[in-house]
Amino acid sequence: MNPATYRGKILYLTDGKGEEGREFFTVTVQPNGDRTLRAQCEMDNDELLRDVVLSLDSAWRPLDAFVRLTIHNAFQGSAWFRFSETLVECETFTRDAGRLSQRQPITSWPPSFGGHPVCCDTWHSKAAALRRTGNATMQAVEGIAMSSPLPNGGSGPMLTMADVDVEFCGTETITTPAGTFDTIHVKNYSRRRGRDHPVEIWAWGDDFVPVRARWDLLGQTYELVELEHPNL
Repeated sequence: MNPATYRGKILYLTDGKGEEGREFFTVTVQPNGDRTLRAQCEMDNDELLRDVVLSLDSAWRPLDAFVRLTIHNAFQGSAWFRFSETLVECETFTRDAGRLSQRQPITSWPPSFGGHPVCCDTWHSKAAALRRTGNATMQAVEGIAMSSPLPNGGSGPMLTMADVDVEFCGTETITTPAGTFDTIHVKNYSRRRGRDHPVEIWAWGDDFVPVRARWDLLGQTYELVELEHPNL
């Protein structure tokens, strides 16, 4: 066993207020290409703490995930998700709804999972890049499993589904406190919200590490301020 590991820290910067949250993440990549994300998301303005563990296979398809929410210093809910070619399963217990078992039949493996860390938003773009042909500027990523439909992910957690259209905007060199990175620039458009307020992302390398993101809907910029990576 000899997994590669990288880890980092992202600040959540609110317009006119500055830092109002942060995300600590660690990713381990197995020799066969399977990887596991462990993310701790702190949102001071919403008094929300989110813990997410998400595993993907070598094709970047989600295998299983765990999401736990604490809001206003109180337990909100926790959920376990499992994914396959024909079924998405969720076992959840929440303060509002109690114990639920969800089963969603599907016709193809979900291309991504939205547990609401910035890393997950960026990995939607990775799923789009893997499906992109030639220099196409738009790529649909349909049938994404989500833990919450809310912009801040502050409900449930429980299973919902979403579709995203990813626009490829070119490449750009971005400098943050973590360093200078040659990034791919994309915009993620949720079909639930239409063409308004896409999540704009600058991602680095084959791992699609989030270097910067911007979401006008929440008036926030997300910036990578620390990164330990074997390719640096």
